[in-house]
Amino acid sequence: MAQDQAKFLTGSLLRHVTVMSLTASIGLMAIFVVDLVDMIFISWLGRDELAAAVGYAGAILFFTSSFGIGMSISAGALVAQALGEGDGHKARRRAATALFYGVVFGALFAAVVWFNLAYLATLMGASGATLDFSVQYLSIIVPSLPFLVVGMIGSAILRAHGDARRAMMATVVGGIVNAVLDPILIFGLNLDLAGAAMASVAARLSMAAAAIIPVYRHYGGLDKPTVKEFQSDFPALLAIAFPAILTQFATPIGSAYVTRSMAQFGEAAVAGMAIIGRLTPVAFGVIFALSGAIGPIIGQNFGSGQNDRVRAAFREAVLFVLVVVCLMTLVLIALREPIIALFNVQDMLTRDLIFLFCGPLALAYFFNGVMFVANAAFNNLGHPFYSTWLNWGRHTLGTIPFVYFGVLLFGAKGVLIGQAFGGVIFAAIAFVLALRVMNVTEAKNVTHAPFQRQSRLMHLFHFRR
Repeated sequence: MAQDQAKFLTGSLLRHVTVMSLTASIGLMAIFVVDLVDMIFISWLGRDELAAAVGYAGAILFFTSSFGIGMSISAGALVAQALGEGDGHKARRRAATALFYGVVFGALFAAVVWFNLAYLATLMGASGATLDFSVQYLSIIVPSLPFLVVGMIGSAILRAHGDARRAMMATVVGGIVNAVLDPILIFGLNLDLAGAAMASVAARLSMAAAAIIPVYRHYGGLDKPTVKEFQSDFPALLAIAFPAILTQFATPIGSAYVTRSMAQFGEAAVAGMAIIGRLTPVAFGVIFALSGAIGPIIGQNFGSGQNDRVRAAFREAVLFVLVVVCLMTLVLIALREPIIALFNVQDMLTRDLIFLFCGPLALAYFFNGVMFVANAAFNNLGHPFYSTWLNWGRHTLGTIPFVYFGVLLFGAKGVLIGQAFGGVIFAAIAFVLALRVMNVTEAKNVTHAPFQRQSRLMHLFHFRR
């Protein structure tokens, strides 16, 4: 039986934020921990070029994953708003539309990337054997993007219903599958990077199934839209998905520049950055999850016109970020030496980069968290392009010049220092702008943002009859 109640319209907002974030982070970290274990296994193989290859590949995979993240943001926002309006049919219909377009466009996007893997890896700075390893790894994983998109959108639908536990379990299932297959394929069958890639593909398949099955079992599944409904849902979906995808693309673009900047210091530096790239989502998985977790809370209350609860949810989310980052920084500082030993780090440059991250730079992740919360607010309050412009600004103007001068002043460490410093500035801008959006929304008492505040964008994408 479908359960279409909007559960975030009442009750403690701090509790909603905490429960949604922690449960979502468990699911995310199930995947991130496996990625971390992948890197540990690969480090044990004793070849820097393999670890560096994963670093280069990670930047490209982040780029492809951004498409799925953008589609899931749109699906989650529209389903949550429909539930806040009390329209269960509209919620199920929008979910179907999001899944259809997500799979179709995801497959096309994956094909474009797959045919240009060598070129993209070269742009990252990979060369020689490292380039070959990167392309081999990516050629196996990239075609599975449509399944990752299904898993992400399915989880977003579950979170829109407030079902954090089942959304969490979808990624947990994927993590378990990956964790079981990793040692078998990497060591048991001596497949090295290819084995890690195959395990990731299997994890994406299982995640997709685990996310969609509960939607049918507990929330009425998907309602097939009529031609008229399909036409009306598509511009609403695209009005959020298009800027959200553009927003997400900014991050891998910035990461690509950072990776290329680090590449000039050699494979040991790239390997260090790759290890940090695996540590970051494990350490701050709760913050990563907060962006998706706070969206349904804001979306449901926005859909019902409870603007005071929208503002309170934003405030509680920022305070939640502050507490989590401070606590995790203390943990990372305490575990620096064990982390060095775990990854069998021998090179001093790799060691120095890890020490820098597991120290003062960890505190800078608070500002990334503020950006995540602000972006979720923009996407659910009818201003998705604010997220787009701010994210692109943060990963271009807030990254390139700061990393450039950071390298001049501090060498390889300056890459990380410059990247962190640029985030402080754009987090402050995002915070102020989010407060302004909530003030305007409350003053006008707008309750259907995607249709009233995005009318020009929707008209652009609307089909002509």
